[in-house]
Amino acid sequence: MWHIIITSLPEMIVAMIQYTIPLAIIAFIFGLILAVLTALVKFIEPSEKKAIRYPYLVLRGIANFYVWLFRSTPLLVQLFIIFFGLPNIGVQLDPFIAAVIGFSLNTGAYASETIRSALISVPRDQWDAAYTLGFSTRQTLMKIVLPQAVRIALPPLSNSFIGLVKDTSLASSITILEMFQVSQQITAKNFQPLLMYSLAAALYAIVCTLLSWLQHYLERRTSQYVKGSEA
Repeated sequence: MWHIIITSLPEMIVAMIQYTIPLAIIAFIFGLILAVLTALVKFIEPSEKKAIRYPYLVLRGIANFYVWLFRSTPLLVQLFIIFFGLPNIGVQLDPFIAAVIGFSLNTGAYASETIRSALISVPRDQWDAAYTLGFSTRQTLMKIVLPQAVRIALPPLSNSFIGLVKDTSLASSITILEMFQVSQQITAKNFQPLLMYSLAAALYAIVCTLLSWLQHYLERRTSQYVKGSEA
């Protein structure tokens, strides 16, 4: 048993470093950008000017449809449509790029609701107070509301990232040679599925535990900042 572990572990760790972790980080960054833009479109009230109001309402409708679509369908199905379905209409994607697109869109849909909830949780009085002091909407959002919303959204967003790391195992279904795919290939050679899949689970658990520690550290840091500002 130990011989199998010692010979398989380096190959699985390399796959994790080369594909699993980069895929999770890149998809989360793009997903977060998409989530912030979507949340702002759904959060900010449209202007009363018709020239701005109607295009904005169309944009909000698109944002609502995007969030509904990606929260209502399985991630595996979304990956299959992007990688196996799009070639039917002439869009051929590299497996890694297809996975980044799929994971980013899925993460963005869920994270946008987290960020929107965090924005809503900031008391409306603070908007009114900022306007009274002469702040514009953009200044109020950037200097007063968003810093508070980021602290509120940090724990659920961290959980989303940890979940994304585990979900990257689905990328094996579109031929990406990430860690779980490597464990499947090794299993086909040594016929030890329990051992190999347990080893893969242990590696995922180690990475997610490290991320949980980082999450707790960031939460403590931001909480200290809030306590300091309230003192």
